[in-house]
Amino acid sequence: MTSSPQLPQSHQRPWESLNGVDDAEIWIANSNLELNFFLEQDKNAGQPLGQGICFELDLGGEIYVHTTSEGMLLLDVTPEAEWAAPIIAACSNAQAPRGQIWILPEDSLVQLLLGLNSLIASSRIVLQHEFGLQYRLGV
Repeated sequence: MTSSPQLPQSHQRPWESLNGVDDAEIWIANSNLELNFFLEQDKNAGQPLGQGICFELDLGGEIYVHTTSEGMLLLDVTPEAEWAAPIIAACSNAQAPRGQIWILPEDSLVQLLLGLNSLIASSRIVLQHEFGLQYRLGV
């Protein structure tokens, strides 16, 4: 029996400020490599759902980010992080959703990172999260 790879508690990483588009793209590439490493270790456990990154915000709340197989970004903005909605909207040119799940085009990730850059306290890899369960179910 293969067990899911467990990330140590210390895997929550303090945020290091990004200094522009190049830094954001490097951060994305490195995070994808790390996430894929853990998913590859768990390849016999079935298709993982809800993998991505969680950003803990300095002023409270979390934003979970997941890229769908269709290339869209799902953002699960916790109620404690609702204060960041105007920033997310400005970075992505999107209107705030009725619920806490934002659906954005993939090409908005760099601008989102740069817009939230000074507000992020830490980040961590997430191997399973209910990213937009209603979105997946078409509700």
